Amino acid sequence: MSQINITNLTFSYEGSFDAVFENVSFSIDTNWNLGLIGRNGKGKTTFLRLLTGALSYQGSISANTAFDYFPYHVTENQKRLPASAFIGDLKPGCEEWRVICELAGLEETAEILYRPYHTLSFGEQTKLLLAILFSDENDFLLVDEPTNHLDSQAREAVKNYLASKKGFILVSHDRDLLDACIDHVLVLNRQTIEVQSGNFSSWWENKQRKDQFNMTENEKHLKEIQKLKKAARRTADWADKNESRKIGFDPIKEHDRSKGARPYIGAKTKKMQRRAAQMTNRIEKEIEEKEGLLQDLEKTVDLKLMPLSHHKERLVNIQDYSLQYTDADYPVFTDLTFEICQGDRVALHGENGCGKSSLIKMILQKADRKTTAGTSQPSGLPVSETGVCETASGLIVSYVSQDTSGLKGSLSAFCEERGLDYTLFCSLLRQLDLERIQFSKNMEDYSEGQKKKALIAASLLMPAHLYIWDEPLNYIDIFSRMQIERLILEYQPTLLFVEHDVRFRETIASKIINL
Repeated sequence: MSQINITNLTFSYEGSFDAVFENVSFSIDTNWNLGLIGRNGKGKTTFLRLLTGALSYQGSISANTAFDYFPYHVTENQKRLPASAFIGDLKPGCEEWRVICELAGLEETAEILYRPYHTLSFGEQTKLLLAILFSDENDFLLVDEPTNHLDSQAREAVKNYLASKKGFILVSHDRDLLDACIDHVLVLNRQTIEVQSGNFSSWWENKQRKDQFNMTENEKHLKEIQKLKKAARRTADWADKNESRKIGFDPIKEHDRSKGARPYIGAKTKKMQRRAAQMTNRIEKEIEEKEGLLQDLEKTVDLKLMPLSHHKERLVNIQDYSLQYTDADYPVFTDLTFEICQGDRVALHGENGCGKSSLIKMILQKADRKTTAGTSQPSGLPVSETGVCETASGLIVSYVSQDTSGLKGSLSAFCEERGLDYTLFCSLLRQLDLERIQFSKNMEDYSEGQKKKALIAASLLMPAHLYIWDEPLNYIDIFSRMQIERLILEYQPTLLFVEHDVRFRETIASKIINL
């Protein structure tokens, strides 16, 4: 057990106007299971890269341990090979038998070590890389969002596996995973960094209490400031009035005043001016203290949605539906039956490869719809169908794809291509906590979480009868997830979605379809 000490850490990317970290200092223990929490773009992945020495920085990071980072970069050449051929390149000194032991803890067989890497599913690739990462007990491990694109079964295996380990930093926006795996949190707040014992839920409960206390204190400060301002104005007015009376007077109106009163009036004016100055200083101190209370307050803005009402109650009808790709030996799924009516929030649930995205693409193809969110209409899929898959006539669908690779160019070009109001779009991105400085960047330079926020904002701006979201929350920070949950529960749009975040699915879905 040892400590990692960060002292006066300062870092900013070349060409960027904003510093990611500026003179921050804190310490963490290598025996902790540490959850790294923060908004998209706050520097979570950057901090992990700083620990590994991949980036240059000012200040100091002292540690008596080596660091290793997940996910490993697997080259195109390596993807054509079985992992057994290149695990030593990813982690020098890695032994095969140790990887096999770790795979067993991840509920996976050794067989995936000897298949070409590119033939493995997302879940199998993730488990394999985690097994390689944890095959050496001497490193302090940095695990960056291990559950993105994983189905529920794979997430559960990864959750149980990480809960059994000691000594790592975990970056994740999955609240269920964080609660199960961590015993400390490192939080990148808006202005400060804090380290606290406990899991996500205990930290969140403490934060809500602290924020409520600070808001109450802030209201007291505001009332006190208003009183002080009023008293300062009154005293300043008195001082100005007396100053104007110091020289010259009307002997008829001020018959009781003599020429000898001038020194007295001057002394009284100075006293009043000093009192006004003291009140002004006190007001400035009160304002400074108030700002200190609220600098880390996470006050998310309630979003708005404009769902359309359709003339038909039933929007999608699936009856005894089967789907098979023309070059496949067996169907993706068979005999599927369900319907989507207005107001339904339907979650498609199942393992990776069970046909969730294929079903969504077929519904999109059959709908007479407009789409948004950065992806074009899927062309005709090479499939054969049996049964019924139909949509209501004139159905307008707003679609969010799980794929962000097509996002390039400026925000204004993105809005122009999709017929979105640029001002409203930027305003919505600000409500999702995308900093204004990001608006001048090209979208290919955004983090994955920032790209997903752009897709969701585009979808929210489009009035639609049906919203179809395919894994919308991958890379989205915890605060924005809660924000989106509140939005859906308030406006209750008709929604068909795929999402492996257990808490989001349980909170939002009115109907779950298991594939």
